Amino acid sequence: MKMNYRVWLLCAWLVVPGWAAAAPCSVLILGDSLSSGYGLANGAGWVDRLDARLRKQAPAWHAVNASVAGDTTQNGLQRLQPALARHRPQGVVIELGGNDALRGTPPAAIRENLRTLIRQSRAAGAWVVLLDAPILPNYGRAYADAVTKLYTALAREENVARVPCFVCKVGVRAGMMQADGIHPNEKAQGAMLDAVWPALKPKLRCPAS
Repeated sequence: MKMNYRVWLLCAWLVVPGWAAAAPCSVLILGDSLSSGYGLANGAGWVDRLDARLRKQAPAWHAVNASVAGDTTQNGLQRLQPALARHRPQGVVIELGGNDALRGTPPAAIRENLRTLIRQSRAAGAWVVLLDAPILPNYGRAYADAVTKLYTALAREENVARVPCFVCKVGVRAGMMQADGIHPNEKAQGAMLDAVWPALKPKLRCPAS
């Protein structure tokens, strides 16, 4: 007996994992090497772990990783609008600023770039979570303090959720960093996700579900 082609196609769509429909709601991660999985095996980064956790705990959601190693807040401004148009996320996590600080970018410029990223995300209908950037003491204590404080002030001014430096705790724990001393290794990724999760979890209400 020949199976009707449309019935066969429907059955195949239901049983073949690669054909499964994506979860209707998404959170876009706009970050740098800390979120792109730099130096890690495929699927080992905290964003990959976030996507796996969403499948289990909030199956209407999935994570879209739009992070690129080396990106600054200015790079983020160049990439955010196309990413918003393509993925239409319900939420955006902004993890940028560390590379700006490595270049000595004036804190006021970092702040205004982040503010624009927040407002563009909101204009697209997405909620925002802002992640503090880890700041190395390359340019002295005064500069590091100024950059660190701008995240707290900006989150308050724009009324967005903020996550304090999500890599700082793993950075001082033995066996958690790659050989460069800057990027967390695979062992650290779970702790990084756990630092971000409390800010994300209350927002996982999917209008499309």
